[in-house]
Amino acid sequence: MEIKIPELALVVLIGPSGSGKSTFARHHFKATEIISSDTCRGMVSDDENDQSATKDAFEVLQFIAARRLRAGHLTVIDATSVQPEARKPLVALAREYHCLPVALVLDMPEGLCRQRNESRPDRNFGEHVIRTQLSQLRRSLRGLEREGFRHVHVFRSPEEMSSLTIRREPLWNNKKSEHGPFDIIGDIHGCLDEALDLISALGYRCEVQEGRHAVSHPQGRKLVFVGDLVDRGPDSPGVVRLVSDVVASGRGFCVAGNHDVKLSRALRGRDVKLTHGLAESMDQMRSHSQDFRRFSAEFLDGLVSHYVFDDGHLVVAHAGLREEMHGRGSGMVRQFAMYGETTGETDEYGLPVRYNWASEYRGKAMVVYGHTPVPESEWLNNTICIDTGCVFGGRLTALRYPERELVAVSARRRYYEPVRPLRAVKSDGLTAQQEQDDLLDLEDVVGKRIIETRLNRSITVREENAVAALEVMSRFAANPKWLIYLPPTMSPSETSKADGFLERPEEALEYFRRVGVETVVCEEKHMGSRAVVVIARDPGAARSRFGVDDGTRGIVYTRTGRQFFADGSLQAAVLDQLGAALEKAGFWSEFNSDWFCLDCEVMPWSVKAEDLLRTQYAPTGAAATTALSAAQALVAKVAARGLDVEELGNSLRERMGAAQQYVEAYRRYCWPVNGIEDIRVAPFHLLASEGTVHVDKDHIWHMSTLHRLCDSAPGLLKATPFQTARLADDAETRVVIHWWEQLTGDGGEGMVVKPLVFAHAGKRGLIQPAIKSRGPEYLRIIYGPEYTRPEYLSRLRERNLAGKRSLAIREFALGIEGLERFVRREPLRRVHECVFGVLAMESEPVDPRL
Repeated sequence: MEIKIPELALVVLIGPSGSGKSTFARHHFKATEIISSDTCRGMVSDDENDQSATKDAFEVLQFIAARRLRAGHLTVIDATSVQPEARKPLVALAREYHCLPVALVLDMPEGLCRQRNESRPDRNFGEHVIRTQLSQLRRSLRGLEREGFRHVHVFRSPEEMSSLTIRREPLWNNKKSEHGPFDIIGDIHGCLDEALDLISALGYRCEVQEGRHAVSHPQGRKLVFVGDLVDRGPDSPGVVRLVSDVVASGRGFCVAGNHDVKLSRALRGRDVKLTHGLAESMDQMRSHSQDFRRFSAEFLDGLVSHYVFDDGHLVVAHAGLREEMHGRGSGMVRQFAMYGETTGETDEYGLPVRYNWASEYRGKAMVVYGHTPVPESEWLNNTICIDTGCVFGGRLTALRYPERELVAVSARRRYYEPVRPLRAVKSDGLTAQQEQDDLLDLEDVVGKRIIETRLNRSITVREENAVAALEVMSRFAANPKWLIYLPPTMSPSETSKADGFLERPEEALEYFRRVGVETVVCEEKHMGSRAVVVIARDPGAARSRFGVDDGTRGIVYTRTGRQFFADGSLQAAVLDQLGAALEKAGFWSEFNSDWFCLDCEVMPWSVKAEDLLRTQYAPTGAAATTALSAAQALVAKVAARGLDVEELGNSLRERMGAAQQYVEAYRRYCWPVNGIEDIRVAPFHLLASEGTVHVDKDHIWHMSTLHRLCDSAPGLLKATPFQTARLADDAETRVVIHWWEQLTGDGGEGMVVKPLVFAHAGKRGLIQPAIKSRGPEYLRIIYGPEYTRPEYLSRLRERNLAGKRSLAIREFALGIEGLERFVRREPLRRVHECVFGVLAMESEPVDPRL
């Protein structure tokens, strides 16, 4: 004997004590799926038979069951449950979590139950207990379905139970194994000609043979219809025939719309008001055979409320669906999927005011729906309405999945006058998502968070770090709509063993050789300040893509999301010259993009670090020089008296030389800035443009592409010199080492060594995206004038890089993830989850000198 139960259900075992419920449960279900009332009683009282603990035990049982059902796990209740009042809260629990309640009834003979209890000293209840339980069970058997149980199975002998197998069936809405690609078509409403036009525009072949449609796509794509196939339009029967043929052939799916259900009921002779186009559909159906009308009623009645596709990444429902209802089966789910949620009010046209569930949607699955016509399909929190009012003279729209592309055909004419005119396109040019993003929710960034990234799986952000990030963002950050990316920190090379050096390129090259990199790209490290430049073609493009409506066309911001230039006019001048360079180099057309995001160094260093220079570096150099000059004068006086102070004098001269080197080191990277002619921008990553995050290109592509851009504005833009080296070729590695020695010997900061591949994964996962190797004079600024003295250098060589390197990889993965989410047009809160993550990482305790 085989019975079927839904894959997601609340299974209630019903039977008197001794009927074998626990044995039955252990045989047919996993131990983790079973919640026993006896076990819960023992949990709260240390005695499974303590009847005084029953109330507390059932509170524990219902709490555990609720958490399992919320997570989407089948749950089995092992309790007697012979009374309707005992089953009532369980049915309510199933309804709350939109699961089907299943009753498995063990109506065993009284003598068998008594015999089993007698064999267990702890269950030696009186005979009257079992007799009463069986009586209560049998009186309520006929009412189980009325109580809300959708599936009821009764077993009356041990023989029935011993031969039983239970098969779990996927819910009708479970199409997770269907991965597409799909073409999802909005509300057709009887517009057969437009439906055929759209199917053809999507690349499908449609042949009609003996009144049946044979629809196929050369790439194996499938159609999904969001419901409301009928009413208002000229040929509802034709649309039903088309869609039913597609579904029957296995080349498509269709969910139920409210108009479809009403027509089905009308065709079955139910009492339905013939309004909103239903009368026209019934007239059209009367011209067809009774068999076709019967078929249409059965087909429309059999449509499910919604489908979950592609491992849960795509949900299609006629009126949309909240996340907690995805993949669930209940009357409430069906009601929401077909009608949405209303506020209980009516508008000036007498139509119900619908609650904007999509504005609060936070689910990972994309939800595609229709039901309420809109003039333009817009994304909002990973949901989109594709009903663009074809029957009202608008368009019939399809969404291509997973491409997220919209394809539409215009209505051939207006077939029906809408009661409520289609909402006009907003005059401010902002999308629904951009309007929603005007207000970010604190709950989206605070607390401990686990962020899933493509490059490095999950990254944990601790609560205390999130608080620090919130402080920085709320007090200092630029307009958050611009902040689509924050760059990662960069780790230095391992400590050099060469005399007088803390860092050299040999260690960076050896690291990449050790993790399996074959070729590296070595770039000159400019002594500037890291900056991200986000630029749009013009203020209109900035408004359209970023939702920024202040007349600006972009921004230059720091690694921590702050405005780079305090002078807004200077930033505007930089952006205008960069925009002109992009135009001259042909980048706008070459990349088919109205915006770019670039990773850069901005020089001189003093533009951003003016306060640091004034308050730290300059006073340090001045103080050291003054103190050492005074000491030298004192030594000269002592020497004039004939005392031997030669060793002390040599030491002071050495330290004076170090102090002067310190001053010269920081002055080399600073010059006065009186206007844009004194600014230099050195881009080294073309991070993203419309539709693409360019991490799929290697660093040579980035360098050569940006060199072309720099040639278009040689005054502002500075090309970054670079060299490549195959790590197996000693001659090539010696060349880049010699180049580093030249750069640092001339006072340069040093170089950055990167794997050729932008995001390189080794055997143990993502490797360092870049390693910096800094010259001795630059390090003098970081570690102080006398850091090269042997006693200081030996101490500095004990530095630990593990924390810095872990930070660099995590921040790199978060930064790219945020960019990819922006390019996919995900909500700003999803992008900012990654931006906040990078800021949170920056508050971790790591030596800032590394």
